[in-house]
Amino acid sequence: MKQTLDFVVSPEIGFDTDNLHKFLKQKLQLSENAFIRLERRSIDARSKQVKVNIKVSVYENEQAEPLGNFQKSYQDVSKKPQAIVVGAGPAGMFAALRLIELGIKPIVIERGKDVQARRRDLAAINKDHVVNNNSNYCFGEGGAGTYSDGKLYTRSNKRGDIRRILEILVAHGAKEEILIEAHPHIGTNKLPKIVADLRESIIKAGGEVHFETKVIDFILEGNAIKGVVGEKQSNTQEFIGIGVILATGHSARDIFELLHKKNVFIQNKPFALGVRIEHPQQIIDSIQYHCEQRGQYLPPASYSLVEQVKYKGVEKGVFSFCMCPGGFIVPSATEQGEVVVNGMSPSRRDGKFANSGMVVAVDELDWKPFESFGVLAALEFQKNIEKIACQIGGNTQIAPAQRVVDFAEKKVSKSLLDTSYQPGLVSVELREVLPEQIAFRLQEGLKSFGKKMKGYFTNEAQLIGVESRTSSPVSIPRDKTSYEHTQIKGLFPCGEGAGYAGGIMSAAMDGERCAEKLVELYV
Repeated sequence: MKQTLDFVVSPEIGFDTDNLHKFLKQKLQLSENAFIRLERRSIDARSKQVKVNIKVSVYENEQAEPLGNFQKSYQDVSKKPQAIVVGAGPAGMFAALRLIELGIKPIVIERGKDVQARRRDLAAINKDHVVNNNSNYCFGEGGAGTYSDGKLYTRSNKRGDIRRILEILVAHGAKEEILIEAHPHIGTNKLPKIVADLRESIIKAGGEVHFETKVIDFILEGNAIKGVVGEKQSNTQEFIGIGVILATGHSARDIFELLHKKNVFIQNKPFALGVRIEHPQQIIDSIQYHCEQRGQYLPPASYSLVEQVKYKGVEKGVFSFCMCPGGFIVPSATEQGEVVVNGMSPSRRDGKFANSGMVVAVDELDWKPFESFGVLAALEFQKNIEKIACQIGGNTQIAPAQRVVDFAEKKVSKSLLDTSYQPGLVSVELREVLPEQIAFRLQEGLKSFGKKMKGYFTNEAQLIGVESRTSSPVSIPRDKTSYEHTQIKGLFPCGEGAGYAGGIMSAAMDGERCAEKLVELYV
């Protein structure tokens, strides 16, 4: 007999398997042979006494079905028609796997290196301030998601099957815990192996993955795309297929410029821009869990904040973005001469700092000074701020920083705090980097967040700039039904770079949908 039950328990029961089993066996008077499986877990920290909501399945004299049903078994597509997938991030990889399931051979083209080789280039950014413009925290196998917190929650329920994506990740090496937690994550230390396993599934099924191959041209015939031209070590190669899934990520600026040059319709897109805010994790724990120390059972606390702030009569959102408990801040520039920061966490989230993007919504009012660039105005606005941030740091990866209260009071910080950001910080007035309308909204937003979370607005936290790659500043329009570009037949703009996703999960689901639409139209 199987029972599925919900309980509200203390953290020492909710996060300790032995304690949980002991509690349930006593509560339900179970036999010693009963099998107990945790199905769902979430934290409720709204009251001073933190509780854990759990869903469990209890099996008495019955075999338990698997927690995940996806089996890693793909057909051989080596002799099947082929489709081109540009980009090996979450959107591209899941598009490739779905193509295989549908009987199409994927040819994946990735400008960066494989996940292991990327590590050397990441070390060069952190230690030597040298940015390889094809291999960095944004470009390379797995995309920006590989070296990230690996957050796997999304609000995009209508985009696809969330559970399916999670189960595919489990089949490729992720822990089953991601099927249980309300806010699952994998961690930057675990993701590389999973990403490599996803690639192996593509190759074993007869697909191809071409690393260090940069798309430099699109092969167009009239209003249709036939393939792309890839360049590797100055040698070019044409890749022809029944369709092209363009999943290049939010930082592939050269692709946006190439599309514009080829007269392929693209447009400016609102995004968000600001800084990273870094607190000692203990401060966030004490605020969220209402105690000085979270203890051995509760995970490092996270938060989500949003506020509407007016500037000269115009109201825009200020919000936290990509919050990383127990994480660290990393340099995410994709070219020399720019400073960009992002956050990530290891699987245990056991670092001493918490960081989060703290950003302001950006639209045509903000990039108006760059309107002469037309459909690339938002991109040029973004680039300009990143260049200023780099110049202030001496044209290195040293990032501009300011303590939180000092920022609100427009004071240059006399000293900065310890940080997880390896290249180093320079104390500046961040208004030298950020446009006034963004700085003002950040300032007022931070004050408001300090009222919502007592202790958040403090000089024991600092702002590090700039967090500018929250999403793409360009969108590539596609038909709402076919997912095909509105102008170019056979071209399927996909994922974050096209403006249709905002994280690992939504990008993966969008990749699958684009693969399905391609097959529906051209097979």
